[in-house]
Amino acid sequence: MTTPPLTLGDFQIYWLDGGNFRLDGGTMFGAVPKVLWQKKYKADAANAIPLVNDVLLVRTPKQNIIIDTGLGNKLTAKQRAIFQVTCPWAVITDLAGLGLSRDDIDLVLLTHCDFDHAGGIVMLNDTGKEELTFPRAVHYVQKTEWEDVEQPCHRALSTYWPANFNLLKKEGQLEIINGDLDVCPGIRLRHTGGHTRGHQLVELSSQGETAVHLGDLFPTHAHTNPLWIMAYDNYPLEVIDRKEEYFSHYRKLDSWFTFYHDPQIKACKLAESGEISQTWPPSLHQ
Repeated sequence: MTTPPLTLGDFQIYWLDGGNFRLDGGTMFGAVPKVLWQKKYKADAANAIPLVNDVLLVRTPKQNIIIDTGLGNKLTAKQRAIFQVTCPWAVITDLAGLGLSRDDIDLVLLTHCDFDHAGGIVMLNDTGKEELTFPRAVHYVQKTEWEDVEQPCHRALSTYWPANFNLLKKEGQLEIINGDLDVCPGIRLRHTGGHTRGHQLVELSSQGETAVHLGDLFPTHAHTNPLWIMAYDNYPLEVIDRKEEYFSHYRKLDSWFTFYHDPQIKACKLAESGEISQTWPPSLHQ
């Protein structure tokens, strides 16, 4: 963890190391020609681009909240090779650096259940046994998302891995919600759909300041154009509609947009033109 926290009213937002990997650049930008997207995001000779999986920790005056959980530490050697993992999951170490333990986390908010977002729900302990990473936390998932976890379609089978959810179903505190919900003061979940059926955003508000975590609807700073979407999106036209809606709404609130996959920028604000007007940290996007 190297990024300084972003202060939002009474809240502090931290980015924890959830594991880095490399994915095909064409897949991350869908139908956008490479000649365009490579101007904003450089690929290597194999067309792969670097991505992070930054677990967000939101510290409020009363609670510690995790948004998505990273790759986790259960990947096999074959999986690490396939996904070109370049940096391991270090969420527990980063929490310890802030004086926190796994038991100090009160809520886990899952934007959706792809392995790179849900892999840290369950972890391997020092003896190799599986444990819930945050045993005291209530885990929030949309109803339609959980339905697809339990009965995945053929496409979802490759990314909704049972090992990430079996222990949560058996021993954990699972809160399945249907639609929008205020989970605690200043923290609101909104069902978005688009990337997956049950994808949801997290809205943070404190003392008149706002930040929004759009998850995989807005994966990196290079995706500011609403038409720039991923081949991974299950419902691409919904993603475009939602991006246009949320960009307009949260821009009017002068909101921060926080990122999960961007190795360069952790949050940004958008100008009326749709261009990035401010970043966090400030020095990373001049």
